Formats: sequence, structure tokens, C-alpha cells
Amino acid sequence: MEASGGLLARVRARARRPAAVRLRKRRSVLYSDPGQQGADQLRPGRVLAVAGGGASHGLQGYLTWEWANGLRGYSYPLIFASIYKALQLLAKDDVQLLIWVPRLAQAVLAAFADVKLYSLVRHLENAETAKYVYFCQLCSWFTWYSCTRTLTNTMETLLTIFALSYYPIKGSKKVSSCKYLALIAFAIVIRPTAVIPWIPLVFSHFLQEQRKADLILHNCIPVGLVTVGTSLIIDRVFFGKWVLVQLNFLKFNVLQNLGTFYGSHPWHWYFTQGLPVILGTHLPFFIYGCVLAPKRYRIFLMTVIWTVLVYSTLSHKEFRFIYPVLPFCMFFCGYSLKHLKAWRKSAASFLLLSNLVPALYTGLIHQRGSLDVMSHVQQLCSNSYQSQAFVFFMMPCHSTPFYSHVHCPLKMRFLQCPPDLTGNESYIDEADVFYSNPLSWLNKEFHNDTLLPSHLIFFSVLEQEISSFLALRGYEKTATVFHTHVPQGRVGSHIYVYRKKNLK
Repeated sequence: MEASGGLLARVRARARRPAAVRLRKRRSVLYSDPGQQGADQLRPGRVLAVAGGGASHGLQGYLTWEWANGLRGYSYPLIFASIYKALQLLAKDDVQLLIWVPRLAQAVLAAFADVKLYSLVRHLENAETAKYVYFCQLCSWFTWYSCTRTLTNTMETLLTIFALSYYPIKGSKKVSSCKYLALIAFAIVIRPTAVIPWIPLVFSHFLQEQRKADLILHNCIPVGLVTVGTSLIIDRVFFGKWVLVQLNFLKFNVLQNLGTFYGSHPWHWYFTQGLPVILGTHLPFFIYGCVLAPKRYRIFLMTVIWTVLVYSTLSHKEFRFIYPVLPFCMFFCGYSLKHLKAWRKSAASFLLLSNLVPALYTGLIHQRGSLDVMSHVQQLCSNSYQSQAFVFFMMPCHSTPFYSHVHCPLKMRFLQCPPDLTGNESYIDEADVFYSNPLSWLNKEFHNDTLLPSHLIFFSVLEQEISSFLALRGYEKTATVFHTHVPQGRVGSHIYVYRKKNLK
């Protein structure tokens, strides 16, 4: 899920007119009874239903609006769904394993990528330089923050490192055009914007290649056809129709620039905030390394600048979008650290200590409530009143995980925030309508007591505003979960769990 909390959680601040509009509400669909679903409805849920639980628990899952509009492909989720299926066949599909195995798998891949980066630099330079590049990579707080998360950006970054190890640069001993192009193609299938950092690299390779026709006919075209063809077939199986996800993704995020629905930033944001933040205290070492590095490594610097420039043209910006350029930056950081003769140990100690604190804080403390609160929801699966339970997350949409952290057919709902794809300028999503007047929305939505959720989960900032609803409808607080030391806007310092008093 790409809504996990963290220091870098995006803030959506949009001033909207509180006009009465028709809302497109998408409720959670439980695939526990295939007979109640049409073939076209059930087919897209297969992979994610397996991800949500095993057959012994009934298949369940939730499909966001991206899946309904063909913006997400099944190739990447299929990896984790296969792991879940293996756990189910081994009768080991416990909820904790379902939560931790994807993270462990991602961590193993990240560790392998780090070793690949070390090996690449050792072949390009020497073991000492490779050691310092490896050190800088391991010290990076943002790498620690992101590398175990199952974001498409994370896999894009790892595949970029793997591809670099086969990229034809002077000094490299493991050159393979077919392998690096195949890894790029796989990264593009997972996240189409992965093509951005590779445009200058592939173009440079093409200019230097003596046998240009062979490169295109024997490598580019076959790799492209096999990769795109495989992706098309996988998506055809699960969507039930032919869908070119990569094209839809580029249309939505680049051509139509509809990502601005989730917030926009000034053009210079990546230069003034994005890159400096993810580099942190590595920034001066990166700048110094750019000055010191030989000319043959300018292509790496051009890749960083090009990628940041291209992403700067898009209004919606996030730190994770430029995560794939971080390994390139770490190369320059390590190169500069190696050439700091007198200050090398002091600089290394500074990097380690200055990154350790934010890495531990963002990874273990900051905005952890989104995950911790799910343990309270999990307990409902083992209670006798599971069939009566109905959990409603009154929080900014996708603030918490969903069925992957519950692993039982529990009725749940959260506030929706799909963008409008019809051109309706007065459109307001469900979450924004709710926060414009929470008390009025609740009284209207749950006008009948039979409709009331058994459990309400929300941030502490909302409690006072809906206190009369809670008291009148008979809710009591059963849990308080710490979330963040830096509450902001709709996100409070704690998460509250309320329960109906008369629930048996």
C-alpha cells in the first residue's frame, strides 16, 4: 500500500467550494461468495483477494479506483500474491506472516541491490572507493525509510541498480545490453516513469555503440516485445480485457497531469526541498563528489539532473518519485568521502550519526499509529461478534492498511478520495465533504441506528467536533494509539478507537 505514514507524508490542502454534488462512493467488496459476483467483477479481484487472505478465511480484498480505470498492472502484485499463495498452501498464512513476508522479501532484494552497487563501483574504480560508496548507501536515512516498503518506486530503484551493473560504461566488466535493457523494461512495466532516468543513459549508449542496428534489432525490439507482451497477457488474464496499463498511467500522470488532484508544488520543489531532504547530510558530499569525479561519470550526474528536471514539470510531487536517483547520488558521495584524506573518519562518523537518528525515528516512531491501530482491528477477527462488526475509518483516505493487515472477511469502510475523471469542476471527493462538516455528514450518513458501524477509528483532532454524535449514539473509547509528535491538519497526534457500548 502506498499510503503508509512517515515523515514525508504528503499534505493535501485544497480549498473547495462546499457545493452539493453527487459523490462516487466505492465501498469495499468482499469476495467471499463468488456466486454473488459477476465474472467481470470477480476477475480483477483474484490477485488482491489472495493477497488479503487464504481460502480458509474466504477471499477478500479491496480495489481502489486506479484498478477500475486500468492505471495499475498486475505484474508487480502478482509477485506478492504468489508468496501469499505459497503460504496458504503450506497452511502458514497467518496474518503476521502476511504482513512481514513482503517486507522481508523487499529487504532481501534491497540488500542484494546494495551488494550489486558495491560490485559495480569496485569494477569501475577500486575496492576502497566501492567501500565508501557502499557505506554512504547504507547510511542514507531515506534508503532505510524506503527500501523495505512495497512501493513501486522501491522496486523501480532496485531494478535501476541491477540494470546499472550491466550498463556499458568504461571500466565495467559485466556489460550485457540484453540484461540491462530487460531490467529497464521490467521496471517500466512496474512503473512507467522508470523510463525517465534511463533516457540519457540509453541515448548515451546508443551514441557510443558501434553496431547500432544490432543494438536495436537484436536487443531493444526483442526485449520490448517480450516484456510488454508478457505484461499485456498478465493484465488480460486478470482484467478480463486488453489493457495497456503503462499508456493509461502516462496519460493520467503526465499528459493529463491529473495527479494535481492530490496536491501540487512549485516547479523548483525538487531542487529546493525534494533532493536536499532525501540526501540529508549527504548533500555537501554529493556536491563535492560531482566536482571531483572524472568526466566518464558525468552521465550519472546528467541522469540525476535530467530526472529531477523532468519530474519538476509535473505539478504533483513527492519525495519517493525521485528515489531512483539516490543510488547515483551515493556514488558521488562515496567518491568524495574516499578523497577526504585528513577528515575521512570524522566525515564518516558524522554521516553515520546524522542519518541514524532520522532513520530510526521515521522508521520506528513517526506516524506509526497507522500500523499499530490495525492490531486492534485484527482482534475483531477472533471475537464471537465478528459477523456483527463493522469498522469505519474516519481518516484521510488510505491512512491505514486494509485487508492485508486483517486477514478475515471483516466489514470495513474508509472515506473515499478518487479523482474526478469526467471533467466536473465542482466535484468534491467524499473525504473532503466529510471534513467540511463531519457532524452533519455523520448524522446524514447514519440516520438509522441499524446503519451504525460497530467501531469508529479516527485521529484525535476530530474527537471534539463529533463528540455529540459519539455520546448520542452510544460509543465509548476503547483504545488510544500514538501516531506522531508532529500533528498537522487532519492528522492528529493520536488515533482513537471507539466501540458501540451495546455490542455483544
